Amino acid sequence: MATTPPPPIKLKQSQTNSTAQTLLVRETLRISANLASSNSNSTEPEPPPPLPLSLVDSAENRRSSLGLVEEENVNSSLRLICSEEIDGRRWNYVAEKDALSGTFNKASIRALTLNTPQPPHEDLMSFLRSYVVPEGFPDSVSPSYVPFMKWRALKHFFGGAMGVFATQTLLSSVGASRNQATSGAVAINWILKDGAGRVGKMLFARQGKKFDYDLKQLRFASDLLMELGLGVELATAAMPHLFLPLACAANAVKNVAAVTSTSTRTAIYKAFALGENIGDVTAKGECVGNVADLLGTGMSIMISKRNPSLVTTFALLSCGYVFSSYQEVKSVELHTLNRARFTVAVDSFLKTGRVPSLREGNLNENIFRFPWLKDRPVVLGQRFNDAFQDPGEYLAIEPLFEKERYIVTYNPSKGKVYALLKDQAKSDDILKAAFHAHVLLHFVQSSNESQSSSQKQREYNNYSDIVLTTTDLEAHMSESCKMVSKSYGIFKSKAAEQGWKMSESLLNPGRARLCASDKSG
Repeated sequence: MATTPPPPIKLKQSQTNSTAQTLLVRETLRISANLASSNSNSTEPEPPPPLPLSLVDSAENRRSSLGLVEEENVNSSLRLICSEEIDGRRWNYVAEKDALSGTFNKASIRALTLNTPQPPHEDLMSFLRSYVVPEGFPDSVSPSYVPFMKWRALKHFFGGAMGVFATQTLLSSVGASRNQATSGAVAINWILKDGAGRVGKMLFARQGKKFDYDLKQLRFASDLLMELGLGVELATAAMPHLFLPLACAANAVKNVAAVTSTSTRTAIYKAFALGENIGDVTAKGECVGNVADLLGTGMSIMISKRNPSLVTTFALLSCGYVFSSYQEVKSVELHTLNRARFTVAVDSFLKTGRVPSLREGNLNENIFRFPWLKDRPVVLGQRFNDAFQDPGEYLAIEPLFEKERYIVTYNPSKGKVYALLKDQAKSDDILKAAFHAHVLLHFVQSSNESQSSSQKQREYNNYSDIVLTTTDLEAHMSESCKMVSKSYGIFKSKAAEQGWKMSESLLNPGRARLCASDKSG
């Protein structure tokens, strides 16, 4: 007695392949029913008909899905079960069928690849790409990823080469190669050197927030510090009796550089990741750096065997290292507006009426303006006594900012624009204060330039030497307030259109805030 086949199973499937998969399910259930019938009856059932080839075309283009394909190059005792495709690679799954019983043998499933064998060099390149390139490259990363990695690899190449000469010099200076010190003294000196480096690393870690808003500047500074540390290590060759203090200082500087480099790494890799692949981008980036470091180390070992001039060799490698480091940070395209990029964006907006693109803004960013330098023309969130020396100046401009949560002024004696924040200032108020400060600076500089051009005897354009009158300053303040009220919203919308993200924290405002005071007395 034939067994009644079970009712069809409803599967959730795409509209394109619904018919093909329905036929596939029915054929599979029919095979199961016939096999079950053969177990209950002694008569040999008819072998099931071959699966329709119409199922083949509907399933070929589905990724990570099951379908049927033609039974080419398959032995007559094997029957095609299904096919599979993963990331463009396809397989057929077949099973061995017993000729007498017509049933499939247990554990007889095999996977037959349909992929054309690749040449050995292609397999090697695919293997290497899996280590140095993120999955989905180049679609999974931003366009700036390739130039950044190119310069990063070159920088690590020179860094690894310099490290060999520095280590060789240290070992020679400490006496390990000249038997000028016992092994115990060598070990103690080396431990003290490493300990000093760890102390320097811990002390510098407190900088914290600066790693976020001046990322490129600090990363380039870290490479300069690494260069300085290696140079101090080389100096031990000339002064071996000062090995311990020089080595401690060098290691402290190098560890500070390492902290800075590590702290800025994630933000840079995050700028490259276009999806949820930050871990993959980071892993491949570090692999590229390590490979280049090893190549540089091997090259320097071969060079050192020829006993070249230590100073000349190190100087040439240093030039390559610094140049690669500069190009590395310049190639990064960050979407956030820190102080340097905010200055570029506002200056371009005031002069041309447009906000620069991400690429243009990053390329024009000043990498050499380090956060500890005090020569910035715009100061945000500073103390009141830094901005005003004359109370009359404050009382004169205060009414202009009665409805704002900030006050902007220009100090002629210091040649700087100060933006003072009130205690009610929110995120947008801080951004608006920074924008207003740059607008006022633009008016002041334009006025100073016109005064300088009218005075032929001046050889240099020194803004701080040109003193604005109170009337001129009040006029500039009034003009800047009118421009800001009209153009700040336009600037924000144009910046958003270009893909810029603005955050007041990246402008590094000071913590000083103006509080309301009772003036009735």
